[in-house]
Amino acid sequence: MTNAIEVDVFGQRLALQGDADERYVHELAQYVEGQMNAIARNLTTSTPTKVAILAAINIADQLFTQESRRQAGEAEIERRAAGLLECIDAQIGGDPDL
Repeated sequence: MTNAIEVDVFGQRLALQGDADERYVHELAQYVEGQMNAIARNLTTSTPTKVAILAAINIADQLFTQESRRQAGEAEIERRAAGLLECIDAQIGGDPDL
């Protein structure tokens, strides 16, 4: 079921449609608002569009950084699992009773 959820971001009231939980959507809107406010504080002159684009780039950077960390973590887990399997194979292969 699609919900209509109203949020305010950087002085703009938006009506969002979707299936997400209302609290979650408000949390997302607050996060974007916080990112935009942080950028606006550091600019002497800006337009809402410029602030929104810079916030989008910052959020995309955060996403890409997290994805890179996740992939590195996955690779480390796979490396360790392969090492454990090699140890297990060595133990099993070294004991003719197994």
